[in-house]
Amino acid sequence: MASRALYASSPDWTAVGGRLDELLHGPEFRILKRTSRTLAGIARVEGVEVFVKRVTNGSWVKGIIARVCGSRARKTIGGAEILHQAGFSHPRLIAAFEQCQGGSVRASYVIVEYLHHPKILSRFALADGRNFHWRRSLSQRLAQTIRSLHDAGCYTRDLQETNLMLEGQGYGLKIYFTDLEDFRRLPLVPRRLRLLNLVHLDRSIGRFVSRSHRLRFFYNYLGEKPRRAEARALVARLHGIRQRIERRKRRRQRSTVIIMPSANKSQSE
Repeated sequence: MASRALYASSPDWTAVGGRLDELLHGPEFRILKRTSRTLAGIARVEGVEVFVKRVTNGSWVKGIIARVCGSRARKTIGGAEILHQAGFSHPRLIAAFEQCQGGSVRASYVIVEYLHHPKILSRFALADGRNFHWRRSLSQRLAQTIRSLHDAGCYTRDLQETNLMLEGQGYGLKIYFTDLEDFRRLPLVPRRLRLLNLVHLDRSIGRFVSRSHRLRFFYNYLGEKPRRAEARALVARLHGIRQRIERRKRRRQRSTVIIMPSANKSQSE
């Protein structure tokens, strides 16, 4: 299937669309993520290291839906523009492509800047030499940045610690938002979505950070610790959102367990 360039930062990158699969399966490609639908990693193009991601659609129908509602490639272009206009840091978008067949988007390809020095949140925060006061300052800065993101009308459906990359710059800190395809622009980000983002982040950092530190991050996001009754109500609401997410996750896991045996049986037959 031929690739169609939706965006390219230069004509040279447009030409890369003709050899995307060669890049992904070449000897120099370093795989960072591989699932049934996603392949992502680091490739070298004309001596430059870039991050390349391919996402395939599971069926022809899903490809039609992607063409109507927006493919991963198109959503990545939109997410980069949203963050750029709002003044938030992100990997520079280099190119985005679609592969289509019969009017259906079969695959999306995205090429972005490879961030050599920044590290994901957990690795940055837990590095050697980080003391309590430093981590408290980091918590305040990160909470303020996410609050500013929401105040600017920006919302992401996937705010996890692996989608936040941080880099120390002198006495300052630079925070990158990396999963561009999940960003949306809203006239106003309601409290429900703000809390949902905070719960997603809380779930992803829970393995590394104590409950008291996560509560401190939440209060930093609010700007101050609310009065006891309000604090209890907000924490209870966060807990309720978290429980609903966990229940949905368990239901999906049970569905997979139930569906997979029958699928294997049909293959053997």
